Amino acid sequence: MDVVVVGAGIAGLSCAQALREGGARVRVVERGRVPGGRLASKRYDGRYADIGAAYLVADDPDFTAQVTSWESRGLARPWTTALRVYPGGQESSGPVRWAAPGGLRSLAADLAAGLDVRLSTPITTVPEDADAVVLAMPGPQALRLAPPPAIALAAGAQTWQPVIAAVLTYPSREWGDLRGAFVNESPLLATVCDDGDRRGDGAPVLVAHSTAALAARHLTAPESAGPILAEAVGELLGIAAKPEVHVHRWTYAQPVATTGALYAVDGRVWLCGDAFGRPRVQTAWLSGRAVARAVLG
Repeated sequence: MDVVVVGAGIAGLSCAQALREGGARVRVVERGRVPGGRLASKRYDGRYADIGAAYLVADDPDFTAQVTSWESRGLARPWTTALRVYPGGQESSGPVRWAAPGGLRSLAADLAAGLDVRLSTPITTVPEDADAVVLAMPGPQALRLAPPPAIALAAGAQTWQPVIAAVLTYPSREWGDLRGAFVNESPLLATVCDDGDRRGDGAPVLVAHSTAALAARHLTAPESAGPILAEAVGELLGIAAKPEVHVHRWTYAQPVATTGALYAVDGRVWLCGDAFGRPRVQTAWLSGRAVARAVLG
């Protein structure tokens, strides 16, 4: 069986890996220059910062086994169970959040190892030269490929929110023991993470994620949101120093949570990703694996 997986994010890579393990011939095509999708790390001034997903949560047995494998090889580490919540700044306990010393994209690179991944390969239609095609991408992007009706219906039903991520590099650490924070009731700021604490190198770097409302206003010129987010973070945490600011736009950053199937299918075409459940890395991984099992079956 020949399968084409379109998209080298966590869903596409987990799907391709499971298909290969099941004996299928798989190639992954990805329009970007690196694998990972929103499991993203980008180099600024010689250091990688996590600019997409903030962390992993593993409460499914299969995904927990995957994370444990990463931990055993030094690729992932338990980061924290407590994050601050604003207003108030009190810590709230939750599940273990996992981080990656080499940046979260290093986990995608691990999944991609040994696969036939063709980077910088954009496509405009659903590939015809395969027994099965897996669209591992946000619904709005899948619609651009003119998929069959049931896929188009499922893709069109998805709701996605944009985010602008700002990487803030300071002269020194002024915020003490932060780890990360959820910011409620702000029109500008949704989350802040201490990337130095998250990565374990102590770098004076914070990564802020905007609200969807702010991102929507700045999607055509995302750099204009940088100073706004830097000022909001400074006010929130009482930081006097001005940071060096880099921004990254995520037009399709986070899907609205759904319930039901882990994928959609129409004939030989499948759609998967974190829109099929809670918007988490784990959901994307499980969705890709579920498609692989169905295709092989």
